[in-house]
Amino acid sequence: MKQNPKRIGRVDISDLNEDPIVVWQHQNYLAVVIFMALLLPTLLSGLSWGDWAGGFIYAGILRMAFVHQATFCVNSLAHWLGDQPFDASKSSRDHFLTALLALGEGYHNFHHEFPSDYRNATKWYQYDPTKWAIRIWEYFGLAYDVKQFHPDEVQKRRIQQAHAMLARQAAKLDWGVPPSRLPVLEWEAYVEQAEKSGRCLIAIAGIVHDVTDFSKSHPGGSLMLKSVIGKDATAAFHGGVYSHSRVAHNLLATMRVASVRGGCEVEIWKTHQHSDAEETSPMCRR
Repeated sequence: MKQNPKRIGRVDISDLNEDPIVVWQHQNYLAVVIFMALLLPTLLSGLSWGDWAGGFIYAGILRMAFVHQATFCVNSLAHWLGDQPFDASKSSRDHFLTALLALGEGYHNFHHEFPSDYRNATKWYQYDPTKWAIRIWEYFGLAYDVKQFHPDEVQKRRIQQAHAMLARQAAKLDWGVPPSRLPVLEWEAYVEQAEKSGRCLIAIAGIVHDVTDFSKSHPGGSLMLKSVIGKDATAAFHGGVYSHSRVAHNLLATMRVASVRGGCEVEIWKTHQHSDAEETSPMCRR
């Protein structure tokens, strides 16, 4: 394929153009490749132990083929295999196998999001020998002005991506009908429906829930639910009888059928958890 010139990245390489070694290598690239990749391995093997063919085939052609395939896994495998902890809008991915083949460049999702960072892997234990080499060179003064993003910026992007992934997963789940889309009932209409419909309707925090199907599997027993049919069970649900878990809140949300105009009635919910005294808590009204 021929790359679209409009999508070719632009970068200042004036420092490379002024480096005499880089300029010499660029001007003599083909001769350097033929000598270093093919002739030198053949000469070393042939002159050292007489294996001219082995040097040319194994140390030359096959080695060069393997190195090229491993190197360009960065443009193939690194965009197909692994996780995307920093950005899922691009195809780049992080995986140990690609890092193993490409000498650490398998943590490609990080590289695309933080291109000027000298690392590919942020964790010290992740396989990235290039990072380790640069770090050692920096320690001895052989490398300088090494670029690295602040850890807070890396963690911010990691958290943002985690939130986005969780949001996509959450969108596939049933969280119940949003309260804004529920039909609105007067309190009297709610009480009348609860008494005449034969359904187990209870009001909690101004929302009417149909718990008919759930009543038989209610951990507290069906009688507990039947005692609040057509009433306000807000205080009972939020600690008056039992402080329900987040799972219970999530399950209850899937049973929404209506909202009550004005909220809920006012009465006293009496609990009988203690034999020596009665605890009371007022019901809510919005």
